[in-house]
Amino acid sequence: MEDFSLWPGGPRLEASPDAEPVCTDSVLLGHFPSLAGVGRAADLGAGSGLLALILASRSKALRVDLVELDGAAAALARRNVERNGMNDRLTVYNRDLRTLREAEMGRYGLIVSNPPYFHPDSGADPAAGRQNARQERTCTLEDLAACASRLLGDGGRFALVYPCSRLSRALVTLTGAQLEPKRLRLVQARAGAAPSVALIECRKRGRPGVRVEPVLVLKNPDGTDSEETRRIYRLEQEEL
Repeated sequence: MEDFSLWPGGPRLEASPDAEPVCTDSVLLGHFPSLAGVGRAADLGAGSGLLALILASRSKALRVDLVELDGAAAALARRNVERNGMNDRLTVYNRDLRTLREAEMGRYGLIVSNPPYFHPDSGADPAAGRQNARQERTCTLEDLAACASRLLGDGGRFALVYPCSRLSRALVTLTGAQLEPKRLRLVQARAGAAPSVALIECRKRGRPGVRVEPVLVLKNPDGTDSEETRRIYRLEQEEL
């Protein structure tokens, strides 16, 4: 098992070679939504717990429920929560998000997710331990949107990262689940490259109207990290 930290003094994580690796998409999503006024959040499809740990590191007032279907990934998330001393604020549920209901879980002010991106029949099959994280085998975008809509109160926010190649599908699906897209930010690997993923923030039963924010460029023309990328990975002066 590999043990590492994203930034000096940041949360330490154990990453299993059999699980979905730590990816930039989750790191970017962890810094995308505002946490002001949010007391309780959920991470649907939490994997190793990286996204929830970033959110909890940004706000000491935040409690996060991590929902993960895969038993091995849920156990890894629990170990990561424990190693960072966050058992009092982060709770891991080894559950199928399609079964979750507000009567059981309560309401959340914010839900986040880095969901599976690909149809099961698209491209090469990932390693067995990563199939559910990468392909829509056990959770479709429709399943995810329906769950978020059930667990959010009116005005609650849902933030996710999704590939630009399927952006039209995402916007239609989210709107159909009463999750109105309010913020949209595209991400480019470097200046001049086509955007690869989109960061989307929705509001439950929000009014129509989306704010398209400046593109996030990860690399400078010379291949070095952009100023914003360095800030995100260092988490400078962001605690609420």
